[in-house]
Amino acid sequence: MRMLINVAETVVADGLRGMAAAHPELTVDVENRVVVRRDAPVAGKVALVSGGGSGHEPLHGGFVGPGMLSAACPGEVFTSPVPDQMLRAAAAVDSGAGVLFVVKNYTGDVLNFDMAAELAEDEGIQVAKVLVNDDVAVTDSLYTAGRRGTGATLFVEKIAGAAADEGQPLERVEAVARQVNENSRSFGVALSACTTPAKGSPTFDLPAGELELGIGIHGEPGRERRPMMTSGEIADFAVHAVLEDLRPSNPVLLLVNGMGATPLLELYGFNAEVHRVLAERGVAVARTLVGDYVTSLDMAGASVTLCQVDEELLRLWDAPVSTPGLRWGM
Repeated sequence: MRMLINVAETVVADGLRGMAAAHPELTVDVENRVVVRRDAPVAGKVALVSGGGSGHEPLHGGFVGPGMLSAACPGEVFTSPVPDQMLRAAAAVDSGAGVLFVVKNYTGDVLNFDMAAELAEDEGIQVAKVLVNDDVAVTDSLYTAGRRGTGATLFVEKIAGAAADEGQPLERVEAVARQVNENSRSFGVALSACTTPAKGSPTFDLPAGELELGIGIHGEPGRERRPMMTSGEIADFAVHAVLEDLRPSNPVLLLVNGMGATPLLELYGFNAEVHRVLAERGVAVARTLVGDYVTSLDMAGASVTLCQVDEELLRLWDAPVSTPGLRWGM
């Protein structure tokens, strides 16, 4: 195994220690696996809490800070965090205005966040939940009943986070988060499988000269395997898959997301092809974000996420944000 780690058993803890050293604006509880805004709880503000398996960085801990999440709960690699983590996070950030759980649609995450919500409510914390299920590649997968939650998680956390920072009430922040999810769709492509530290070998077999269409972020294989395609051909396929399900009448936010091992040069070239296809389909792009945001360890590949926005959602997207993984306007 060629990985920049000590041992597989401590990879998450080591990463959290490094995050704490790099970002003093965060409170990182390595032992209990919770990352919190240092200024939390913020009086009168709805708190946003999310989390999931490690290996998708900067999601979710890298999106903790003003304008996005109040706290995040990292699980083991590709493994849901546990309810105790989520309860600890909710208690740390609740100001009395309520907590919104942002949950990607994976079976473990859904069950554990549901249990955490019950525990939090027993302690007098008002909790609402939004489920992110934007992936159009498959209906059910190894990890889900229904569609997987992928790139739209970033859009939900950013836009709902901005609404919360403005002091909007819990019902409104929840409604905004649901609106973003309902207006978002994603599709991912892998050029190589990822390797988990515990396994030390690729999560699926992908022969040389082939690519996997419709992959998930846990190393799940996709819905179709083909000989290697050009960037333009991949863009045609991915955008077509998204627009089969999402027929935007308004401009869209576009996320061209790297899966962890694709150089930015290639991602920008792919972005040019995605813009070409969207222009050919008559879809206006309001804002574009390119880079590694919702990753799958060392997987090579990319995903495309579109979110149809109105003036209010676009305003909230443009609002200032200051996190390790996303920052503008401050």
